Amino acid sequence: MINEKLPKIWYGGDYNPEQWEKEDWDEDVRMFKLAGIDVATLNVFSWALNQPNEETYDFSWLDEQIDRLYQNGIYTCLATSTGAHPAWMAKKYPDVLRVDYEGRKRKFGGRHNSCPNSPTYRKYAEKIADRLGERYKDHPAVLIWHVSNEYGGYCYCDNCAEGFRKWLQDKYGSLESLNKAWNTRFWGHTFYEWDEIVPPNAISEEWNGDSTNFQGISLDYRIFQSDSLLECYKLERDALKKHNPNIPVTTNLMGTYKELDYFKWGKEMDVISWDNYPAYDTPESFTAMRHDLMRGLKSGQPFMLMEQTPSQQNWQPYNSLKRPGVMRLWSYQAVARGADTVMFFQLRRSVGACEKYHGAVIEHVGHENTRVFRETATLGKELAQLSDALLDSRVQAKVAIVFDWENRWATELSSGPSKALDYVNEVHKYYVALYEENIAVDMIGVDEDLSKYEIVFAPVLYMVKTGYADKVKEFVKNGGTFVTTFFSGIVNEHDLVTLGGYPGELRDLLGIWVEEIDALPPEVTNQIVMKKETGSLSGSYECSLLFDIIHSEGAQVLAEYGSDFYAGTPVITRNTFEKGKAYYVGTCPDPSFLSDFVKTVCEEKEIKPLLDAPKGVEVTERTKDGHSYLFVLNHNATKVEVEISEGKDLLTAEELNGKTSLDGYGVMIVKR
Repeated sequence: MINEKLPKIWYGGDYNPEQWEKEDWDEDVRMFKLAGIDVATLNVFSWALNQPNEETYDFSWLDEQIDRLYQNGIYTCLATSTGAHPAWMAKKYPDVLRVDYEGRKRKFGGRHNSCPNSPTYRKYAEKIADRLGERYKDHPAVLIWHVSNEYGGYCYCDNCAEGFRKWLQDKYGSLESLNKAWNTRFWGHTFYEWDEIVPPNAISEEWNGDSTNFQGISLDYRIFQSDSLLECYKLERDALKKHNPNIPVTTNLMGTYKELDYFKWGKEMDVISWDNYPAYDTPESFTAMRHDLMRGLKSGQPFMLMEQTPSQQNWQPYNSLKRPGVMRLWSYQAVARGADTVMFFQLRRSVGACEKYHGAVIEHVGHENTRVFRETATLGKELAQLSDALLDSRVQAKVAIVFDWENRWATELSSGPSKALDYVNEVHKYYVALYEENIAVDMIGVDEDLSKYEIVFAPVLYMVKTGYADKVKEFVKNGGTFVTTFFSGIVNEHDLVTLGGYPGELRDLLGIWVEEIDALPPEVTNQIVMKKETGSLSGSYECSLLFDIIHSEGAQVLAEYGSDFYAGTPVITRNTFEKGKAYYVGTCPDPSFLSDFVKTVCEEKEIKPLLDAPKGVEVTERTKDGHSYLFVLNHNATKVEVEISEGKDLLTAEELNGKTSLDGYGVMIVKR
C-alpha cells in the first residue's frame, strides 16, 4: 500500500485554505467529515507565501493547517510548492524565466514558467524542498510528498542551449558521433564546435510544433527537455528523502501528455499519480487506456488518482456538468484499473482567478445541500467499506500494448508520409478493440519483460531501438504472438532509416518486405479482402490512411487489397517464427476489422473476455489473496442486463447468479 499510516483507499483532494479566511476552515472540516474525506493535498502553489523573499521562510500557516486537519482525522499529501516560482525571484533572477518556442523571453505570470535548466530555479527549488523535508519529516499527518505539479513545458533559453550541448557530449562522446547520428552532411549542417549547436525551435530548425528539418536534432531536444524536467523532480525528491526515506514521493502526471517520457519518470517515482480530466466527448475507452498506461509505468503497481473534477471543468471549450452518477462511475473506473486513491481538484471552489468555475466538493454556495456534495459523500462511504477488499489488489493481463514516447515523438516529427498519422490514435484503435471485448490489457514500455504475456501489440512501431528486435524475436520464438502494423521497423533510435528494406530489423520475424508506402487522404479508402475465413475474420473490410505494398518472404497472406494498382497484393500477413506467430497489418483498418482481428488473435491463444456484456458496459478485474473482484461499469444512460454466473456485489451485498439489471451509469463490484 502507499503508506501504512492510512491503510484504505484514500479519499480527498487539493485544498487551498490559504485562499480563505479562518471562519471558513471549521466549516470545511465539518463538510470533509460528512463526505468521508481523509486526505488533503496542501501547499501546491504556495511558494510565494512560504518564501516572501530570498532570505525568509515562513511555514507557520502550513503548520497550523496540517495540525488542524490531523486533529480532525484528515491526513496530508504535502506538496513542495514549486509549481510556480515567486515574483521576487523572476524580478531578481530573470534566468528563471523561460524562452518560448518562438524565441520570446517570458515575463512573470501563469505557472510552469520556470526554466528547468536555470541554476537559480534549481537552487531555490531544492532549498525549499530541503526545508520542508526537515520540518515535516516526522509529522504523523504527512502520508506522501507531492513534488511540484503537472510538470511540462519546454524552454529554449541560453541555459537550455548550454545544457543541451553538455547532454549531447555525454550521450555521443564526440562531434563525429553526433554528426553521424544526425546525418548532418544533409543541408550542410556539419558541426565542428559544440557551441555551434542551438535548440531547434521556430527560429532555427522547426515550424508548426512538429515540423522539422532535422528529426534527429528535434528528437534529441525532446528527450533532453524531458530529462531536464525529470532532473528537477529528482533534486527535490532527493532533498526530501534524505530526511525520511520512508515517506513516498510522487508527482502528478497527465496520462498521454506528449512532452515527457513517463516511462523514464516512472522509474524515479515511488508511486505513480495522475490527473484525469476527460472532456464531455472523450471515449470511455480512451480514459481506460490512460489509466492502464499509468498503471504500466511501474509494472502494474497500484497508482494514485490525484485529481479529477467532482463535476465541471473550467478550461475546456465546453465545460459540461458530469451527469448524476457519472462522477461515481468514473471514480470506479479508475479503481477498477488500479487506482488506490480517489482524489479531486478541488475541495473548495476558488473565489477568483481562472479556476473559480472549476468544480469542487464544496461549491460557492458553501453548504452540503448540493447534488455534487451528496454524490461525493455517498462515494466516500462506499470506498471506506470497500477498502479492505480492494486495497493493493492487482490487475492481471495476458495481453499488452507497447507505448513508447520516443517512438511517438519520432513518428510525429517524421517528414511524411501523412499529416493524418497520429501515434496515440493508432494505439487507441487497437486498445478500443480489446476494450470492447472486455479483455484485460497492460500498456507497457519497451523495457518491459514480455515473457509474462501471450500477445503483444505494437502499433506503428516506427522506431526500433537497439536490442528491441531481438527481444521481440525471443518472445515469439518461445510461443508468443506479436502484432505490428504499417510504418513499423523504419528507423533506429537516432531516427536513421534501417537500410535493406522495410520493416528493417523486423523483416525476418514478419516474413515480409514492404517495397513502398502509399499515403492518401483519410477519406480515400481501399478494401481488405480476406482470402478465406480466418477465425472471426471473413469477407471484406474498409481501410484507409496508409497502404503498405508488401511482398511475402515466407509469411502466410491472410488478406489482399481490393483496389488500386496494388489490388491482389498482401495487406494482412501471419508468419510462423519457431513456436510463435507474428502478424503484420499493412494499413489502417476500420473498427469492424479490428474487432474481428483481436477476437481471432485472442481465440488462438485461448484468451477470453472477462464477461459477455452489452455494448457500453466496461468490465475489468482486480485480484487479491485468491479472490477476484469483477468491476462491471455501465457507461450507458439507460438500464442494461448482464449475466453474472456467481458472486456477491460488494456495493449492495446481493448474491448474484444469473441475469441482473444494472442502472444507467451504475456500478457492480462482484467478488468471485
